Amino acid sequence: MTSVMDEPERRRRRPAVRRKIKCNREKPCNNCLKSDPRNCIYETQSSQPTRPRVARPSENGGCHLQGSSSTGKSLEIQNFPSSSQGDASSKATAGGGVPPAWYVDSIKGKTSQLERQLSQAGTTPAPQSATPSASTIEANSSSLGGTWFVLREQGVRPIVRSVTHKTRHFGQSHWINNVTLLKDLMVLIEPLLREGTYPVLPNLQKAKSLSKAIKANWRPAWPTSITSELPSKELSDVLVDRYLRTLESVHRIVHVPSFKRDYGALWVSEDKPDPSFLVLLKLILAIGAATYDDHFSLRISATRWVYEAQTWIAQPNTKHQLTLQGLQVHILLLFAREIVDVSGDSVYIATGDLFRRAIVMGLNRDPVHLPHKSHLVAEMRRRIWNTVLELCIQSSLTSGGPPLFSFDDFDTEPPSNLDDDQLGGTDEPIPKPLAQFTEVSLALSLRKILPIRLAITKSLNNLRSACTYEETLQLDAELRKGYKDITRVLQSFRSRLEPGTSGFGFQAVDFVMQRYMAALHIPFFGPSLEQAAFAFSRKVVIDASLKIWYLVRPTLQGLNGSHINGTNPSNSEDFSRIAACGAGMFRLAATQAGILIAAELKTQLQENDSLGPAPVRPDLLAVLRDAQSWSLHCIKSGECNIKGYLMSCMIMALVDGLIRNASSEELPHLLIKAAVKSQDTTIPILEQFARQSQSEGTAEVHHVSYSTPSDADWDLIMADTLLNGGNTDSINWMIDDGAIPGASFW
Repeated sequence: MTSVMDEPERRRRRPAVRRKIKCNREKPCNNCLKSDPRNCIYETQSSQPTRPRVARPSENGGCHLQGSSSTGKSLEIQNFPSSSQGDASSKATAGGGVPPAWYVDSIKGKTSQLERQLSQAGTTPAPQSATPSASTIEANSSSLGGTWFVLREQGVRPIVRSVTHKTRHFGQSHWINNVTLLKDLMVLIEPLLREGTYPVLPNLQKAKSLSKAIKANWRPAWPTSITSELPSKELSDVLVDRYLRTLESVHRIVHVPSFKRDYGALWVSEDKPDPSFLVLLKLILAIGAATYDDHFSLRISATRWVYEAQTWIAQPNTKHQLTLQGLQVHILLLFAREIVDVSGDSVYIATGDLFRRAIVMGLNRDPVHLPHKSHLVAEMRRRIWNTVLELCIQSSLTSGGPPLFSFDDFDTEPPSNLDDDQLGGTDEPIPKPLAQFTEVSLALSLRKILPIRLAITKSLNNLRSACTYEETLQLDAELRKGYKDITRVLQSFRSRLEPGTSGFGFQAVDFVMQRYMAALHIPFFGPSLEQAAFAFSRKVVIDASLKIWYLVRPTLQGLNGSHINGTNPSNSEDFSRIAACGAGMFRLAATQAGILIAAELKTQLQENDSLGPAPVRPDLLAVLRDAQSWSLHCIKSGECNIKGYLMSCMIMALVDGLIRNASSEELPHLLIKAAVKSQDTTIPILEQFARQSQSEGTAEVHHVSYSTPSDADWDLIMADTLLNGGNTDSINWMIDDGAIPGASFW
């Protein structure tokens, strides 16, 4: 009953609330000016203690809050109604009734809002990065590629920010963002694929079945037992040398004299070898096997060695792995997984584990801040930490994920400019001048430009980052300055090297620089094909792509390929092999370069409006033709997925058709015929691999000193990540097979 009687009272108060007047806090105030200024009362701040934030009405109808605020200013707010019944327009004295609790809470909320507004009134708002609200999600679907979603920036610059496919999200630096440049190729052949006139889709299913059969027969059992069996001493020596002159020359992981001492003792000692060193050695052999010959004939053994190392790492008790040698094994395993292509697309995930292991062991602190370490241990900690950073940033750029580290996370100094034989003694080694070449000079060159590379990677892949074109040009200037500085030094080093020395290390540094140069400008490459405002990015991307291709295929290198690798194909054998036979960033960058060059050449031909043959750049056309033979060579070297070669043939057919002004009705048939022809070439290769996988022995067995167990289940072909759950390997991702498992085989 009470509540029913109170309802009319609340309704009668509402008009009174709306009629309340405000005080402008001047003396006399605006309301007193209308009546009698002599009676204007402005209650100033009292020096005596006051009750915190209690609203008190003034005589002129306004009110203020007693008590101090964060801004030190009196805030004008609306008065509250009297708690007593009567006319709401009657004046309330300064000692009026206590306001209701709900009104005090309302006043506090409004006051907090006003205080925030006042605190921001004198500041300039920080520029906000692009948000998903300024972007649009574009769905793309085809019979070959399945469905993928492109996050594209709205406005005059339709920049692709990310791509989502099935359960995977690929950031801006991932090469898959470039497939939109060739989307019209898929559109052209889609009607013919749906008609079923050409056997492209059935042939792809046949290739998929062959790939599964090969992997089912050759994949080692999991977990893979760690054995003490090794290749022959002669073969092992060659593989160790291959490793030392390639990966170790750029990324310092082991102390070479100590490793060679333990390696030599392994062959003469009858004692059981240390398991961690045995695993480390097998990973070195696996990496060296990728450059052993032109066809990766040791792929089977290399795959098994990687499986054994993964078994060792996956043990539940990891305390025994928290040593420098344990970190070395972990680093080598990540490099080997990527190069040998054993779930190499998930290296970015595993790198996070490695980074935290290193922090747990204190490698992010410089040895001067830790208990006394020998000179050898202190220097190896710096070298290993430097390599951990390289793995983090390189896997970030490859995967399109954020690097997730900053320079605030560590104070470890860069490695000293010392040769390995200077370490290990009791006397403190004296670093050599930076102008003098040592076994760590190449690693120091990459470390010098690590800050700008980290800034570029964050600008591409961090969630809140949307780099403007002006910021891109600023990063470009800083990157070019760093590149110029290290190039000048490395060129002087290269000129003093002995003839016949492998140029892998110098090529790798140049490769990293060209890769970052291209990655920085690729977001603006698509818009540059239509807008002249981004012409500089268009030129930078094509120049960098050509240099990357010349590094991978030095026989094509002409006048445009003058860079620090020495332009001598005889010194480029190691780098060419690791790109063609191995996997990871080397092959992916070459594939990406081919896509970008194809998009450039296609755009040039489509823009041609002359009556005669379309003019083309001969260097770009030569790269596209070479991409066909290179893709086929990769398949013959163990690449189980035929789709990269199929796409390169279709691209070449499109370009040839545009050169001779083929009609729009003729082009789709040219593309589909090229696809069928590519399948007729590659499927017999897979059939041969499948026949070999069915036998117990292989042509590789005679290279090793141990016999292949009859129950071994080894994997010849691990490069087909599209069929193995990764789905990020080269151009093959663009053509979906529709049966990709959600997790890798680990």
